[in-house]
Amino acid sequence: MTDKVTSIKIAGLGGMGVLTSTQILAEVFFRQGLDVKKAEVHGMSQRGGSICSDVRIGQKVFSPMIPAGTIGYLILFQDDQFPLYEADCSPQTVIIRPSAIDAEKLENKKTLNMAMLGLLSRHLDAPTEAWLEVIHEVLPEKLHQVNDAAFELGRQSAGE
Repeated sequence: MTDKVTSIKIAGLGGMGVLTSTQILAEVFFRQGLDVKKAEVHGMSQRGGSICSDVRIGQKVFSPMIPAGTIGYLILFQDDQFPLYEADCSPQTVIIRPSAIDAEKLENKKTLNMAMLGLLSRHLDAPTEAWLEVIHEVLPEKLHQVNDAAFELGRQSAGE
């Protein structure tokens, strides 16, 4: 990443790991010495409703909210969330959809969020070890192996 601010929106439903993914993403780049801001919209997420979070990364970030039309990366944990954020995308927005992950290869379907972070990590400038270090600190030890495997599946996925 350079002097520009990278804006990432993660969207899904409550219980899909949007907030955990946001926490991991923000921490990875904070540890890289960058300014990181994040904002979350919960709504009815506790009851399975839509949830999204914004993460902005750069040398200096002034606002946690992504300005309209400037999403750099839109990570969808569920395809049906796209219409909610389509207007905030630009032709340059990289959209990462769950269909890019072969869900049959996930040991546990609840690890889709880590696979999506693995896929996103291919686009961002942070070493894999930095991602795994934060994942291990955020998640309990008993979940490390299955989430490491999901992250690597995302890193190895062919398409978006």
